[in-house]
Amino acid sequence: MRCSRCGRSLARGAYDLGGARYCLHCATRHRPLLRRSVRTALVVGTILVAINQGTVLAAGEFPDALLWKIPLTYLVPFCVASWGALGAARR
Repeated sequence: MRCSRCGRSLARGAYDLGGARYCLHCATRHRPLLRRSVRTALVVGTILVAINQGTVLAAGEFPDALLWKIPLTYLVPFCVASWGALGAARR
């Protein structure tokens, strides 16, 4: 079997996404998977920022630590959603 997108061998594992089989490299770049993960990250990340940093932001403060904390707060749900989707699609 070969990847539907790049033609690589699927001997090490395949991912069924949208009716086609992909290698890991191509599966992580599958647009519908990325769109779903981004939407999940936006919703969950926004809720988490409000919970964790809401009082600081509402006070009008923006400490330097938030420059890495807020992006990380969005990155974590993106990775979890992507990992879950890939795990469910693994064949």
